[in-house]
Amino acid sequence: MMRPLSDFAATSALPRFALITLVVPARTEVRWIKNLYAGLSRAAECFRVTIVGGETSNSVGPIVISVSVAGFVEKNRCVSRRGGKPGDDLFVTGRLGGALKGKHLRFIPRIKESRWLTENFSIHAMMDLSDGLGADLPRLARASQVGFTIAMENLPRARGTKISDAISQGEDYELLFAVSPRESQRLEQAWRKKFPNLPLARIGRLTRRSGNRNLHLPRGYVHFQQPG
Repeated sequence: MMRPLSDFAATSALPRFALITLVVPARTEVRWIKNLYAGLSRAAECFRVTIVGGETSNSVGPIVISVSVAGFVEKNRCVSRRGGKPGDDLFVTGRLGGALKGKHLRFIPRIKESRWLTENFSIHAMMDLSDGLGADLPRLARASQVGFTIAMENLPRARGTKISDAISQGEDYELLFAVSPRESQRLEQAWRKKFPNLPLARIGRLTRRSGNRNLHLPRGYVHFQQPG
């Protein structure tokens, strides 16, 4: 449930309805299914999402669970990864790395934070870090037709992780966004007051394409490809 909700955070959207598709072997215990739906319901309630239906079927296995979420975003609040401009400052929320230690099973989608950002600031580009900074930042740069530089020493890392882990492990589900440097200081000050328990780090800057000096970032997760 939380994974598709993180996609709503990426665009500053509000989720409203969810559909659950569940395919299980016939021998699956009913108690297991009830516990599954109890967990899905608790997660949905955190963001005022209503589970309105879906499909249930059986197979010889394995178990398949698919969650689809629908909602809306206002035209003046919608943010994509395409609007970044040369000179924009790059920020990330939270701390990166730690998925291999199970952090990805305990994350909270940053919907509240993304809604606050678009209400109070002009966010040029934004996405959630699901595949790792090493995969997702180049995607944002390509979509915005810009380059980027990163201050590696500024990367906020989860406890016990290396810089390479923070860049490549993936499943952080934190926000990566670009904003004009004219707003950066005011944003940082306001953020500390609004979200005192959630770090916000300025990690770099968008550049003109010819200025991209980070072509050799450790790669994050790339779907349908074998790890390099």
